[in-house]
Amino acid sequence: MELNKKVTGHLKSLVVPMVTMLLLAGFSASSFGQNQEAQDSIYMREHYQKYEYSIPMRDGAKLFTVVYVPKDKSKKYPILMNRTCYNASDYADYKTYGHPSSFMVRDGYILVFQDVRGRYMSDGQFDNMRPNISGNDKKNKTDIDESSDTYDTIDWLLKKLKGDNGRVGIFGISYPGFYSAAALPDAHPALKASSPQAPISDFFFDDFHHNGAYLESYTAAFAVFGYQKTKNTKETWFVNELLRFYAQNVRNSYSFYLKLGPLKNITKQYHHDNFFWEQIVEHPNYDEFWQKRNILPHLNNIKPAVLTVGGWFDAEDLYGPLHIYQTIEKTTPGATNTIVMGPWGHGDWAHETGKSTHNHICFGDSISTFYQREIERPFFAYHLKGEGTLNLPEAYMFNTGKKIWEKFDVWPPKEIPPVSLYLGPNNKLFLNQPTDKSIGFSYVSDPSDPVPYRSELEGLSFTPRLFMSDDQRHASLRKDVVTFKTDVLAEDVTFAGPILAKLIVSMTGTDADFIVKLIDVYPDDHPQCDHNPDYIKMGGYQQLVRSEVFRGRFRNSFEKPEPFVAGEITEVDVPLQDVLHTFKKGHRVMIQIHSTWFPYIDRNPQKYVDNIYKAEEQDFIKSTITIYGSSVIVAGDHP
Repeated sequence: MELNKKVTGHLKSLVVPMVTMLLLAGFSASSFGQNQEAQDSIYMREHYQKYEYSIPMRDGAKLFTVVYVPKDKSKKYPILMNRTCYNASDYADYKTYGHPSSFMVRDGYILVFQDVRGRYMSDGQFDNMRPNISGNDKKNKTDIDESSDTYDTIDWLLKKLKGDNGRVGIFGISYPGFYSAAALPDAHPALKASSPQAPISDFFFDDFHHNGAYLESYTAAFAVFGYQKTKNTKETWFVNELLRFYAQNVRNSYSFYLKLGPLKNITKQYHHDNFFWEQIVEHPNYDEFWQKRNILPHLNNIKPAVLTVGGWFDAEDLYGPLHIYQTIEKTTPGATNTIVMGPWGHGDWAHETGKSTHNHICFGDSISTFYQREIERPFFAYHLKGEGTLNLPEAYMFNTGKKIWEKFDVWPPKEIPPVSLYLGPNNKLFLNQPTDKSIGFSYVSDPSDPVPYRSELEGLSFTPRLFMSDDQRHASLRKDVVTFKTDVLAEDVTFAGPILAKLIVSMTGTDADFIVKLIDVYPDDHPQCDHNPDYIKMGGYQQLVRSEVFRGRFRNSFEKPEPFVAGEITEVDVPLQDVLHTFKKGHRVMIQIHSTWFPYIDRNPQKYVDNIYKAEEQDFIKSTITIYGSSVIVAGDHP
């Protein structure tokens, strides 16, 4: 049904500012942060001069670039870049939205904001995770990628600007984090420091997929990434596509997506004209299309210093920061390569809210300010200005159980031993103590009644956020979730590093997803938290610490999926991302395993089909799934 112009105009006035805030402002709307942004804007007008340029690339395309140069000409300044697909023009009114922080705005940098190729005021066609063309693979001098565009921009700025000191840094959160990582291969000699923050690294494992499973909760986000503009513009040209979702005022996304049915209905009703959705539908497996968009194989011989930043509770890009750091460690052992992981959701470190909380959990005061002042600020000051001494460890990691920062010379830390979890009789969980391997735990997984991923109702979101530390008591009550927990801990137990769930399974169907959750069960007498509403009871709270989904068809190969044989016992390895979490004395450790997680991820039909994006309603079947006691979950460093 077509909306009348008056209603459409009103909705546009609501949706466009909302999307701008989400994409630019680090997804935070606190009054504290807004007041700081206003003060930064006043400071910028008083101390910076703004310029706008269209910078030519080697193939003739021109990229729109906003440049702020300090008015004080008594010294030279390094260049600090942010390349974005989220509209550089939004930074053109003397606003930085916390990118970079207030500290760095006042320290004095030449600030550069650029529309990447094909976005807003820049020429060319946009390509999601544009493939890198490394060194010798470039066929001619006009072959381009994000690395070459960054190189050409730096080269132009150094030749044309006045007052720079010849050193350049790049940083960004989320997609701009990817552009910061993509600048590292074949980097310009003047690029001395890069900080990929919440970066995407591989779209088959980050953001729109997790281990091959589609994140249905991202469906509305395709409007931002799947339409080419018809002309260079400062306006949001895809707003009508956003309105296809947000004009409906959906209050219960679970019911909305369940009623929508198979993914083919998304194609029919919403994304029939979306090039990115079409690419996902036509490439359901990890084929060459996705492999070319993986930046990790190109991260070798890294010359700039790297500060990779992520949030332990980032539902979008947890894979990216961990794997970018790990890859550089392996390929360039001598690189200056530091990782920071804090108690944040996606990009939350860019804004200070006073109390640092994620969902219902409070982690302390002014944690984002600490990061900005004590980690990010000295990193760039040292590498771009030659100021101060840099005492950053290899890994600056926040322990989400103890709620303190910890420093490590290597990650995962060697001094914290791995912990093995075993599934025992009566749904008991045992630490480092094998149990009866023959025992089985069965549940019926029904795609028509999937396990909700939230403990509370949620409307349509641009991308999911709060569930990453959510209470799991709602899932514990379901018959299609198998739950195991330890006795009350007599002493603290710390999990540090990656987690691998080595499951031994069987099923009556021919395909299945496996969701594995690591949960911290609070004591029944745990005190309430001041910031929570009264209905949130922290006594007995089951806090999600780490979770991941694995699409079983990819158990042997992400490139070549294969069905299960009904009734046959099979191994399925489910890699979860890293943690640093101390389960305190008096708490319990819990593991949950199930096969639907809706609508965070799409529903697996559980009958093998070649392409789930084209599955029919009748393909979705119930399946009895059994997890065997020979399964083991290893937390910490593992082979």
